[in-house]
Amino acid sequence: MQFEGEHLWIGTLGHSLILVAFTASLLATIAYAFAAAKKDAGEKLSWIKYARISFFIQCAAVFAVFSCIFYICSHHYLEYLYAYKHTSKELEYKYLLACIWEDQSGSFLLWSIWHCVLGIILINKTKDWEAPVMSVVSLAQVFLAMMIMGLYILGTKFGNSPFVLTRNEINGPIFGRSDYLSLIKDGVGLNVLLRNYWMVIHPPILFLGFASTIVPFAFAYAGLHTKRFGDWVKPALPYALFSAAVLGVGIMMGGKWAYESLSFGGYWAWDPVENASLVPWLILIAGLHTMVVYKATGHSLRASYLFAILTFVFVLYSTFLTRTGILGDTSVHAFTEAGRAMNILIFSFLAIFTVSSLTLFFINFKKIPAIHTEEATSSREFWMFIGSLVFFLSALFIIAKTSTPVINSVFGTKMAPPEDVEFSYNKVMVLVAVIIGLLSAVTQYLKYKKTPTAYTVKKLAVPTLIAVIITALLAVFYPLTYYKQGPGFLIALYIALFASIYSVISNAGYIWSGLNGKLKGAGASIAHLGFTLMIAGMLISAGNKEVISTEKFKDFNIPMGIDPLTKQQDVAAENINLIKQVPKKMGPYDVTFLNDSAGLETGKRFYHLLFQRIDAATKKVTESFILSPDVYLMKNNNMSSNPDTKNYLSHDVFTYISYALNPDREKDTSSFKILEIAIGDTIFYSKGFIVLNDVIKNPPTNKFKIPLTGPAVTANLIITDNDKEQYRAAPMILIDSMGIKQVDDTVYAQNLYIKFAGVSSDQKKIKIGVKESDKMIDFVTLKAYIFPYINLVWIGLVVMAIGLIMSMIRRANISSKAGITVLLLVSAGLFYMFLLAN
Repeated sequence: MQFEGEHLWIGTLGHSLILVAFTASLLATIAYAFAAAKKDAGEKLSWIKYARISFFIQCAAVFAVFSCIFYICSHHYLEYLYAYKHTSKELEYKYLLACIWEDQSGSFLLWSIWHCVLGIILINKTKDWEAPVMSVVSLAQVFLAMMIMGLYILGTKFGNSPFVLTRNEINGPIFGRSDYLSLIKDGVGLNVLLRNYWMVIHPPILFLGFASTIVPFAFAYAGLHTKRFGDWVKPALPYALFSAAVLGVGIMMGGKWAYESLSFGGYWAWDPVENASLVPWLILIAGLHTMVVYKATGHSLRASYLFAILTFVFVLYSTFLTRTGILGDTSVHAFTEAGRAMNILIFSFLAIFTVSSLTLFFINFKKIPAIHTEEATSSREFWMFIGSLVFFLSALFIIAKTSTPVINSVFGTKMAPPEDVEFSYNKVMVLVAVIIGLLSAVTQYLKYKKTPTAYTVKKLAVPTLIAVIITALLAVFYPLTYYKQGPGFLIALYIALFASIYSVISNAGYIWSGLNGKLKGAGASIAHLGFTLMIAGMLISAGNKEVISTEKFKDFNIPMGIDPLTKQQDVAAENINLIKQVPKKMGPYDVTFLNDSAGLETGKRFYHLLFQRIDAATKKVTESFILSPDVYLMKNNNMSSNPDTKNYLSHDVFTYISYALNPDREKDTSSFKILEIAIGDTIFYSKGFIVLNDVIKNPPTNKFKIPLTGPAVTANLIITDNDKEQYRAAPMILIDSMGIKQVDDTVYAQNLYIKFAGVSSDQKKIKIGVKESDKMIDFVTLKAYIFPYINLVWIGLVVMAIGLIMSMIRRANISSKAGITVLLLVSAGLFYMFLLAN
């Protein structure tokens, strides 16, 4: 059958290019492997030239494949399943890139692209290390190409091709028609949680971090393969520093996305996907420190090998965890089941690199040079190694807890997650924060080999005193209020806070006294300062996070779902109901649900909330802003909420919608019935009666918390239902600069609207309007927090990344002029992304 309107040429081209990429990467791997094995310089060079040509062809094919996918998505060629599943015509153009890496095959392609970029750099910079290093990179490219080939071998499909046709993958009667495309009006569209600025830039940065971990791994392999056991550390170190900076930034970009797009109630929830990305970074940081120790003293070479290998191994393991569907029940944003063949490919990728590298490491273990004399406990290298060990053990702790589904699957156990998942991590990691904070504060002042005690005490006396004073002042004037886990954990938080502040002060002092203000060699101190500033920000923002959407007595209850932060039933008392145009007190603010409006995408609605801070004495509004959290109402009546945040230098006001009514519900068409009554008179309605208790002129206060700037009258009404339950209502008439205004009241439990409609012509009675409705009152339920000093987290991250890049520039011997240019560009980019993107 000839199908109308299909654009088959682009898919055929794209799939052909994938086969080219696979073949070229396989040839490059073989050629580089032969080159690494050859002793003769002429033969080696000949194989390297052939390998380079193959690698460059592979790179061109990979970039062309990406272009083909983007072309299909941007032109909405819905005959391709990729476009049908991930794009829609209503989608903003900037999210087309996010459509590509929403899919498994697109994210593998993104990973492969970064390997191409890194490979080109390595070819130009690694000199005699090129063959063994690039053989590893090329082999990884073989596996990544297989992930997107989608070939059938003996009836089993290996890899998921991004160029499959919708009619071949989805069963439906319309696909039997030649004009089926005319019946498909639009694609499914990008996942609503991914329609965020950070999801355009977070995945590329994160995958660059993942991809770059292969470089230290490849150098470690090359060192073992060539028996140049210690020579690999120097060329690998700048790449390891770069990887640590990029991966760290990428992870916390994900935290920023979660903060802005997920109702986590924060930037971190110990979600398994978050953990899987954090673990390689922790091991990489451990490896960085042991590599520096080896460069300075000759110690810790074996540890450097192990950490360099395990960093990439755990990147592959995190890929296994997040892409095989094994975390589908424990993570909010892991990929679902990928299929048996894809799972076999991913597991093979992990197994081959893990088994081969660790086998090579243990075979050569005794040949790796090691200094057998113990380091002095007063030496810098001793405590740097202890710090590396703490990072490594914390990584093992996190990955062990995250791997519970894997353990259950392999061993048939039924281990359940702890009742409080968040605390099960925090109670251990707060101790890690204490140790790392203290070590990073003290170790900078120690010398290699041995340090006189008097020297250390003298250098640390002032930073210690300042840190003690600052911590004491905070304890008195701005105490932590995290009482949830008892006094023991609160004390641990204070100790961790002291350790973090101590490290910030100590490292800043070291730049001044130890380095005499010379910033060229201050990269490590700046990185330590930024890291512990970030930890201090986490402790303060989480320790003093305040839920302001609390109310003890709710007018009506809405069933709350599972809180994504605690994985437990959400607390109804921490969610507040806001009736449209009725102000309510929330912490220091009076909040009014103004209205809602439709977004550009189908099902998206913004809920506009007016926050006002009113001076108690003058009744004047001292601060006013509008937050507009949005909600995607799904076809199955499920709801996805995206928060909105008001950012200040000292705090954030963070809010998201917990529940909203479907805007397509049947509209209320009932009207007010106007009656004239005097004080003491009764009005009957279907569920009971209403008595006018009093009429109050110019009331000193009112239930709506509206500042009164002119004359006002309130009707004090008592409502009694048929079950003898009583309620109060106080509709108002007031006069302000805008004229006469009626403020209606609502008895939510009775679905009763009451209006103060005016005064009778003889001025002896007042007019009361009563409206009964069977329709749900227009309201939203929301949750709101105040996050204090959360900007310390983002500032600390930026400072840490800058410090790592400074160290990279120094270790790579980049010229001062070029180094300053790179540093300025990196700094400007980071500050823009994290501070101006709001």
